[in-house]
Order: sequence, then structure tokens, then C-alpha cells
Amino acid sequence: MTVLASKEDTAKEKTMLKVVCQRSMPSASYWHVLPFFFAIHEINQNPRLLPNITLGYNIYENYFNERITHEAMIDLLSMGQKTVPNYRCGRQNILLAVLEETDSELFHYVAAMLGTYKIPQINYGIISHASENKYHFPFSYWLGPRQEPPHLVIVELFLHFQWTWICLLAPDNENGEKFRKTFVPAALKKGVCVAFSESILVLNFEKEKGLLLYLRKSKVNAIVSQLNLSTVMTLALIIKIMDRREKLAIGKVWVVTALSDLSVRWLYRIVDLQHKHAFLSFVIKTQTGTSYDRAVSDFIAFEMFARSAFQCSYSSSGLSRKVWERCTEKENQGILSPDVVAKILSEDAYSIRNAIQVVSWTLSAAYTSQLGQKRRQVGAHPAPQPWQKVPAKARCNKTSTSFQPFEGLQHQLHLFLKNFQVSNFSADGGYLEKDEDPAAGFDIIQWAVFPNKSTSGVKVGSVENEASSEVKVSVDQSAILWPTSFNKKFPLSRCTESCHPGYTKLTREGAPICCYDCSHCVEGTISMQEDAAHCKRCPDDQYSNKKRDQCDPKVISFLSYEETLGLILSISAFILSLTTGFVLYIFIKYRETPIVKANNRDLTYILLVFLLLSFLASFLFIGHPQKITCLLRQTIFSIVFSVAVSSLLAKTIMVVAAFLATKPGSRMRKWLGKRLANSIVLFCSGVQIGICIIWLGLAPPFPDVDMHSQPGQILIQCNEGSVAMFYSALGYMGFLAVVCFLVAFLARKLPGTFNEAKLITFSMLIFCSVWISFVPTYLSTKGKYMVAVQIFSIQTSSLGLLGCIFVPKCYIIVLKPHMNMKEHLMMKKNEGG
Repeated sequence: MTVLASKEDTAKEKTMLKVVCQRSMPSASYWHVLPFFFAIHEINQNPRLLPNITLGYNIYENYFNERITHEAMIDLLSMGQKTVPNYRCGRQNILLAVLEETDSELFHYVAAMLGTYKIPQINYGIISHASENKYHFPFSYWLGPRQEPPHLVIVELFLHFQWTWICLLAPDNENGEKFRKTFVPAALKKGVCVAFSESILVLNFEKEKGLLLYLRKSKVNAIVSQLNLSTVMTLALIIKIMDRREKLAIGKVWVVTALSDLSVRWLYRIVDLQHKHAFLSFVIKTQTGTSYDRAVSDFIAFEMFARSAFQCSYSSSGLSRKVWERCTEKENQGILSPDVVAKILSEDAYSIRNAIQVVSWTLSAAYTSQLGQKRRQVGAHPAPQPWQKVPAKARCNKTSTSFQPFEGLQHQLHLFLKNFQVSNFSADGGYLEKDEDPAAGFDIIQWAVFPNKSTSGVKVGSVENEASSEVKVSVDQSAILWPTSFNKKFPLSRCTESCHPGYTKLTREGAPICCYDCSHCVEGTISMQEDAAHCKRCPDDQYSNKKRDQCDPKVISFLSYEETLGLILSISAFILSLTTGFVLYIFIKYRETPIVKANNRDLTYILLVFLLLSFLASFLFIGHPQKITCLLRQTIFSIVFSVAVSSLLAKTIMVVAAFLATKPGSRMRKWLGKRLANSIVLFCSGVQIGICIIWLGLAPPFPDVDMHSQPGQILIQCNEGSVAMFYSALGYMGFLAVVCFLVAFLARKLPGTFNEAKLITFSMLIFCSVWISFVPTYLSTKGKYMVAVQIFSIQTSSLGLLGCIFVPKCYIIVLKPHMNMKEHLMMKKNEGG
């Protein structure tokens, strides 16, 4: 706490420096004393800024204790040599303002006492700005932006390292409770879960046993902490105890909202920052640049300089527990070098210097305004102003009027402080405000100990304000010096392991959102990042790979001549076609022989021609489906097979009719001849032709693209148009085959020359077996394999008819010509008779 006072003196006498401490001035006090000294020295040496006014100051150390703060305030309000508030004796300095940097509770305490006297209270480094304070304490002013980053900045830092399972520690006070209540929902909104939230009591290690036990057993390796100087000392000792007792295999990462110079020095002395723990904090960006060097030798040099710059004496008060140390600034002392001064004024020390400058600027403006009012009072004799000399007889009195704010310079100072804006130590331009907390950018600092035992704060990232409600957190991971226990990697702090690409998060019932299971993406979907909330479906022309982490282009698939399967089927169709043509040639060449003439030679030719066409129809199914091939392939297949089966049925009926015609008085003789056979063929095949015409008229087949039936493939195929018509045509063909089989089976033992009933029975048995097995096989396959099944069925059934009916006859015609003679047949008949 610092008090600025002034007195009018052309000689610029030096004021007294008053410091409250317990035993002796610690080096931390010197660290904060020197910035005040440099700032006051600079202002008092400037003749243009405050002419005829000398700034003095008293500095108090409260040790975070309410009682010491109370005693300091009583001493502050006592203008005389004795500690008597509201008592003024002799020529006195004027109390201008109180500059302080305290936590929430002490701020309220100081503000309440100073508000009674309406003394300006300027806070240059309060940790948490509460907007309601500005209404409850109208004579308090906040200089500079929040030293704590917004919650969103801290959460974004955790998300950068994928720390989603964290612990939260805060002081056991109003600010800490508010921080915990507001940070937890803000973190949860971004997907960061607070597994454990605890308050830190000052030097209460019994209560922290549960915290130590939790940190040892849990998966939490990242801890966010809101600390003031008192709680950082407690936390440092807790960490020290944890390292000694718990024997952790790996340390923790502590993300601290703000650290003062003294807090950093406590960490360097107590916490193992080289091997165990990593400390990250946020530091406000400064316009002059920031030095984070914290070498111990520098602190010793500063302390020696401070002791040589001040002449101190000790005196005891009535209370034996308290010792007051009063130090007088020496008239002549050496100033440190500029680079050392820059180190002293770095970070929060720079804000101290800046706060004094703000007060001096406003004081200069208020003083100028007062002089203007005084010159306008022509012929008047105004009362002496607070900074002017008073008669000796009026020097000593006991009154509260010395602190009335609506007279003189102090009143003007309030007016100017309320309306004064200044660009101060924030790089983003923080300033004194009425309604809003100043905003600022931050540097992310790691406080580290190097292998050579030197210490430093290393800048590893920054925070930029991109918009009114958005921030950008950037981190240079290569600049981070992870402790040796981390194996040069940042540790994981998660409830569960990350779901790798190709997996999606599956929420556990009753568990926090950060605790989840991983589920593999289903076929056709992918996830390309870790911890994906859902799997994304691939475009229709792409498919998901086995890992489900990317979409690959689908392969266009159809039965082509270039692939092995299409080539084999086309070659077999060609060979079978040649074979059928060769058989037809034999039957045409030996058309006058008895074996060719038997059982209707014309039906034999029809059957061979349509068997040849059935083999050639296979070529309609191979190759890229076109509109014309899709129209012809099923209709030609259906008609060709229907004609072939109809000719077999006619052959079988002719055998039965010939047997019945041999009976005496039979009327079947008039049906013998080509008319019956041709009528059967024309009628049976005509029904199939009618079905195909209706099919083509209502819903003709067409080329189609199927992107979903086969994974990784785009099937180019012929859509049958009407599935009902397709199976109607196929069913009618099967009906003809069954009728032909039954008739041939019944006529297999009828007597007659070259009775084909037995051969037709075997051929139709093969034919029906092939097409009965075709239906389930056809329905269970997709794409080109469906086409291949149909081609195979066509060729197999056709080959069965060709082999069973014509191979025995060709054997007799070509190899046993003596058996293909009428005399041989008559001899055989007589032998049989």
C-alpha cells in the first residue's frame, strides 16, 4: 500500500518514507519499493509537470493480515507524530491518494475506511474486478486491465493441449468462490470437465490431505489455479509435500491465472520446476516490452541497492509484537543502470510506476485548474488551501476538516480522476473506466528452471482479442521446456483416451461428457479427427475405407471383356456357339439318314438354331450396359429359351401321338404331321412373346447406376424395369420346361424307332435343376456377379439340352454310320419281335 502526499516547497524537500513491517524489511518489499522510488524521483525532477509541488510517499506492508492493515490505516489517517486519527499539528503534508494492490477482502476493508474521508483509492493490480464495487465505493478507481484472463482464454489453452479432465483450485474467499462457480459452467460449455474443485486455505495442511490423495490417484494432470500471494505460498508447500510423500511418477501442469513477482520467487525456491512440475501463467502485454528474467542474483543486487539508498532506523511501539521501521531517503544515491531499472519496472512493477504517473498527471491538471480559479477571484481573500502554509497558532487542532473532500485540491483530483483516461501499461490500451473492466492481451508464460540452474519466464504463447466476444490463443509448443518426468511431451489429462479418427464418441450413461466410449464408424461413414461427435457420411460416389478415416472413390463395376470372368464367359459362349453350329451342320449334311428324319427333322433344326442363339445371347450380357442391350438381353433370352423348350415339348407330344396312332381305329393319325408340331411351337412361344411385348410397353429395362448395394463400387447394370414382368417371363419358361419334363417322363418307355423321350427327360431334368438353383443364386448376388450367374445358367442349361439330345445322335452319325441305316433298324426290330 502506498500513500502519495504533497507539499508546496520551492526547494523540493524530500519527504519521509514510512514502511510497516514485522521484523525487518524483506527483499520482496524492496522489490516493490524501488518502482515507487524511481517514479517519484522522475516526477519530482521534472519542473514542468508539478511546479512548486513535491510528491512524497509512505509505503505500508500489510502481510495479508486484517489487523496489520487496520493499524496501517490508523497510522495513515494520523497526520501527526502520534497515532491519533483526525489530528493535525503544524505544517502538514496533504494526503492526495492511496495506491494499493490487495485482494478482495482487504480491498473492501481499505475502501470502507478511505470512503469515510473520501480519499481517492487507486488499485493498480487487483486480481478480480467486481463491477458492483464501483457503485458501493465511488471513491475507488481501477487502473489497468484485469490481471486475470477471461475464462474462455483458459479453456482454449486447455483445449489446445486436449486437457479435458482437470482440477480447479481457488482461494477460500469471495473471489475464489466466484471463480469456481463461473469457471465450471464456462469450461463445461466448451467440453472441459472439472473433475475436482477445491478451495485452498492459507497454511492449512490438514484440510489439503484429501487434495493430495486425489491428485495421486486420479488421471488429472492439469490443474487450473486462481492464486493470490498467500495461497500460492500454501500451494507451493502442498506441492513440495506431495513430491516428498506421494512419490508421483509424473508431475502436474499448473495453469495459474496470474502470478506476482514474489509468487514466482516462491515457486522457484520450493517447487521442482526442472524435473517434476510445469507452471504456466498469463501476463498482461506491455507497451514497453516485458522481461521475465528472475535470476536470484538480480534480487540480491536490488536488495543491496535498496539498503544503500535508504537510511533506516528501528523503534519499538507500545506493542512488543510490532516493530516500526522508518527509513529516510538519502539525498544523493546512485541510480542503477537502465537495463537493471528496466528489470525492476518489468511486469507488475511497471504498473506501479504507471499508477504514480497517472496520479501525477491528474494532479497537475487539477492544480492548474485550481490556479485558474484562484486568479479569477479578484479582490477576494480566499481561505488557505490545504497545501498552503497556515499560521502557527492554527497549526495544532483536532478536527476532521482536514479530510473534507469538497475543498481544495483533493476535490479537484476526484473530478479529474473520474473523467481522466490514459493509455497505460496494457498493449491493448487499458484505462480508468466507470462501468467496464479494461480489456487487455496476454502473454502465456512458462516459469522454468534450466539445466544450469538459471531461472526465467519463457513466453510460449499469446492471447489476442479478435472480436468483442472472441479470443485467439496461440501456443508455440517448441518453446515449452517440459520437466524431465514428462519425457519431452505434454502429459495427458483426460477421463478417457481420445477416440482416434474412424471412431466416434459414445456417451456413457450417468457420466460427465468428458467420460465416454469409442464406437467404430459404420460402413459408409467416416470421422477424420479425434473425439469426433459423430461420423460423417461419405458422398454417394465414394466409400469409407476399413479404418473409416477417409472416403475413397468408388470403382465403377460391370461385367467387361477385359476382366477374367467376362473373358472366360465370352470364350465359353463362343466355343459352345461353334459346337452348336457344327452339330447343325452335321444334321443338315446327313438330313436324309433315318436318325435325322426320325422325330420331326424340322423341329430338330429349330431346336439347334435356337440353342445356337441362346449361346450367342450371352454376349448381350457382357460389356458396358447400353440402352439397346438392356432392352434386348432379357427379352431375347426369354423368347429363345421358350422356342427351344416349345420345340422339345412338340417333339415329345409327337412321340406320344405316334404311339397312339398305331392303335386300331385311333383318330390321332390325322394329327400326325407338321401341323401339330408347328402349332405347339407357335402357340407356346407366342405366349412368351406376348409377355415380353407387354413388358417392353409398360416398364422396359434401362441402364441404371447402383451406388449403395456394393461397398466401394458403383454398379453399372440393367434395371429390369418391372421385376414382376421379369419373373413372369422366367416363370412361364419354367412352366413349359416342367410340362415338357412330365410328358417326356411318361413317354420314355413307349416303343418306337429312335424314341427321344428318354433323352428329352434327362435334358429337361438338367434344365429344370439349373434354373431352379438360378433363382436363389441370382437374388443373393449383386452387380456383375448377378449377370455372370445368369450367363452361366444360360450356357449350362443350353449345354445340357445340346449334350443329352444331340451327342448320342452325332456319335451314331459320325462314328457308327452302319447303325444309321434302314436295314439295321428293320433287323433290330425283327430281332426284338
